[in-house]
Amino acid sequence: MAAAALLRRRVLSSPHAVSSCRNAVHVHCPFSISDPHSVVNSTNSRFWRSYHNSGKFDLTDMTHPHMWYPKAREKKRNVYLHVGPTNSGKTYNALKRLEASSSGVYCGPLRLLAREVAQRLNKINVPCNLITGQERDEIEGAKHTSVTVEMADVTTEYQCAVIDEIQMVGCKSRGFSFTRALLGLCSDELHVCGDPAAVPLIQRILEATGDLVTVQYYERLSPLVPLKSPLGSFSNIKAGDCFVTFSRRGIYSLKKRIEMEGKHLCSVVYGSLPPETRTKQATMFNDDTSDLNVLVASDAIGMGLNLNISRIIFSTMMKFDGFNFRELTISEIKQIAGRAGRYGSKFPVGEVTCLDAEDLPLLHSSLKSPSPIIERAGLFPTFDLLALYSRLHGTDFFHPILERFLEKAKLSPDYFIAECEDMLKVAAIVDDLPLGLYDKYLFCISPVDTRDDISVQGLVQFAENYARKGTVRLKEIFTPGTLQVPKTHNQLKELESVHKVLKKRC
Repeated sequence: MAAAALLRRRVLSSPHAVSSCRNAVHVHCPFSISDPHSVVNSTNSRFWRSYHNSGKFDLTDMTHPHMWYPKAREKKRNVYLHVGPTNSGKTYNALKRLEASSSGVYCGPLRLLAREVAQRLNKINVPCNLITGQERDEIEGAKHTSVTVEMADVTTEYQCAVIDEIQMVGCKSRGFSFTRALLGLCSDELHVCGDPAAVPLIQRILEATGDLVTVQYYERLSPLVPLKSPLGSFSNIKAGDCFVTFSRRGIYSLKKRIEMEGKHLCSVVYGSLPPETRTKQATMFNDDTSDLNVLVASDAIGMGLNLNISRIIFSTMMKFDGFNFRELTISEIKQIAGRAGRYGSKFPVGEVTCLDAEDLPLLHSSLKSPSPIIERAGLFPTFDLLALYSRLHGTDFFHPILERFLEKAKLSPDYFIAECEDMLKVAAIVDDLPLGLYDKYLFCISPVDTRDDISVQGLVQFAENYARKGTVRLKEIFTPGTLQVPKTHNQLKELESVHKVLKKRC
């Protein structure tokens, strides 16, 4: 398509959170890590000196990652683990502590969740910034900030910090960001919310920090009833139902099929939708006066979004995880199913079923089973480590440094190295450009989907322009008014990719 071809040539992309001043885009570091010009900043220098003097100066030794955060180690943090099923009030109680604190930060797994918390605090006159990979809304005088976990600042001191959905510490791709927040947040109180399956691991990890850990278990506040029969006919759909499927095509196909029955109109919520659109769709579904009284969604709803759902209906128990089609895990099923019957909503009892009868046994057995214990947490080397390692080997080429470091990395049994395939692909791209090691590191830890042609081309365009000028001007690489309303699934996918790329930079 002509518009897509134009965008592939001219689209803007960056792995950084950015802000714009008229038409210029300036880079901001998404992680609050060391100053790039000093390799080891003053805060960390004592640690590296003592580490070197100990006679154990092995840069690839990652067996004590808690020592990467000396500011946090100077505190004896009070850590509260709020654990239990969905809809049990665990995050609510943690946020009440955040509201009452003189300063604080909320770290969530989704932009929508970060935005919800920022809106909640601002509504009760607790000024709160919002910082995600796509948005940066700073409120004058705010001492509270709501962020996606990748954007957590581990250099600022807070009275209170909250990490939500801590079980994601075991995620192959994003787990290292939750580990970093858990070990690095410098706060008097740290409230950690999630599945009880993470408790043993968190307790082991925090033994080395000297923090005082308290575990509080919660029970579900409203009943969740697994139905014995599948949905059957689409004529059995009722207001408050939420269909769950795992692809854009599946979501829009279900929406079309439901609306063809003529009884209901649907909102849609899934990960690739722009944040503003998702918020609007969720709001309309929650609104009693709206005609959109059925929701069709992806597993994005499993991460704590406040939706007034009466019944969850799984259209399938299989999902594509980026590599293979597989059955949903026990944790995924429980997370999604638990969104029905939110406490305090007009649906005090939640129900869950499937579209097909053959899926019911897996649903029922999963809801009866505890989530498997999480054995290890994700880990990724800091810029300090990689910069020193590059000096040791006398090169600024990032791909061989990262590859060699990861091959030699030594870990304790409680950790695993994050999935680095995409990072290595980006490293190979940026190594051909005249960029410093710090800039290369930032590009590599950016959330770029290397399977998305538009995102990859955008990354290349931005990196080339940034390497050449240090500033990228929107007018030079993107012409407004060239986009059209999508008419096919592929056109919609391309438009969402373009929006994702542009939104991160504006």
